[in-house]
Amino acid sequence: MTATAVKFATYEDLFDLPENLVGEIIHGQLITQPRPAPNHIVASSALGEELVGPFQKGRGGGPGGWWILDEPELHLGPHILVPDLAGWRRERLPAMPDTAFFTLSPDWVCEVLSPGTARIDRADKMPIYAEYGVSFLWLIDPALHTLEAFVLRDEHWLLEHVYQENDEVRAVPFDAVAFSLAGLWP
Repeated sequence: MTATAVKFATYEDLFDLPENLVGEIIHGQLITQPRPAPNHIVASSALGEELVGPFQKGRGGGPGGWWILDEPELHLGPHILVPDLAGWRRERLPAMPDTAFFTLSPDWVCEVLSPGTARIDRADKMPIYAEYGVSFLWLIDPALHTLEAFVLRDEHWLLEHVYQENDEVRAVPFDAVAFSLAGLWP
């Protein structure tokens, strides 16, 4: 009996994907998902609007000091991940890289869950984010109208709080400014 050789995905495999797919490489395997559904996009875009003004631009009494980006391509060791949103403190990332991707792990990541991505986001990506030192992780579920805020402690995720429906959100690392979770739902 002969063993079947396992083909590990390469960065170049991502270039061959149709534009309607998002590709990631997790544990050497090419993982693809269709572009997000409207409820997913609304939640991600609305959250970006809530955070960019005060935390990236320092508006409305916010402290500034962050870069917050939609769907950045992260190269974390052998993994290539594309979170819905990610943020870096400017003290760690003073200027944007010249490459189309980031090798410096973000300080904060947000994944918007969908039926097709929830298992991968939780079972595969969360441990990778912990391994590469992402300090804060938010999971948003547009179907359940929830936001779960996690903090990395001793290389493990600690659930800090679950917000739901129209709760006022004041979650680390963005707890200097509150926003209504209801603004994320269409």
